[in-house]
Amino acid sequence: MAVIRIEDFFYAYPPLLPEGQPIEVLHGVNLSVERGEFLAIMGPTGVGKTTLCLSMNGLVPQATGGVARGHVVVLGHDTRTTPVAELATRVGIVYQDPESQLFCPTVEEEVAFGPENLGLDPAEIAERVSWALQVVGMEAYRQRSPSHLSGGQKQRLAIAASLAMLPKVLILDEPTAGLDPVGQAEVFGVIERLCRERRMTIVMVSQDAERIARFADRLAIMWQGRIVRVDAPPRIFTDQAFLEEVGLAAPQVSELAVALNRRWGTGYRFTLLEEAEEALRRDLRGGQISS
Repeated sequence: MAVIRIEDFFYAYPPLLPEGQPIEVLHGVNLSVERGEFLAIMGPTGVGKTTLCLSMNGLVPQATGGVARGHVVVLGHDTRTTPVAELATRVGIVYQDPESQLFCPTVEEEVAFGPENLGLDPAEIAERVSWALQVVGMEAYRQRSPSHLSGGQKQRLAIAASLAMLPKVLILDEPTAGLDPVGQAEVFGVIERLCRERRMTIVMVSQDAERIARFADRLAIMWQGRIVRVDAPPRIFTDQAFLEEVGLAAPQVSELAVALNRRWGTGYRFTLLEEAEEALRRDLRGGQISS
């Protein structure tokens, strides 16, 4: 059952100048996301990935204005007509820069802010806060100021604040961009738990091909304002001609497979490191390749 259904969605931002033309960004996007699926979105800079994310919680076009055609339906609600405040109880969104979402004095207050604005009973708010902090592994930081957290911790806090609203769908727009490897691992660890243990529907924009190959159920490629391909990550990441056409890089281990094939005339197609290790150990033992 599709939780998100996007049909022929076109969007253009308002012109920068009164006499200017609308700025076209999305050109007939079609996409569906199933319940409990982890869908990753990749594409070069400027193809409309963030705009597409914002269309899933109604900020585009309700807050941005502009011209919109087609349909974006999330959990049965048309995001062009359903109030953003109502969608926020069903669709959580985490942006690339977590500091743009954090404004409360403590971690605990940050997570409680959304449920408090729903007018919930204090006992339920406390329960939601504890649960959300436990999910992202931030229980020990309840009384810490968000300004004193690392980049990865801030992003985990932003995710917890979204989870406290008990959304059915979580959208993440490049949540690991700019983080160091430790921060990236922390954020992806949370996302993996949400997918595998909670079966939450997740849509994530990311350029981290290695982790997308490992965790995502499907990968959607955006190019020139459209979704041009949706497939399992291994099928896309081993299609070198397609990746070159849309200007994307495969996981490094997939690029290694290409290099080995050129050198030895093999037919390797790796997307995960353990796949490469298993195949190379097997072929070295069997004498099919030489060290």
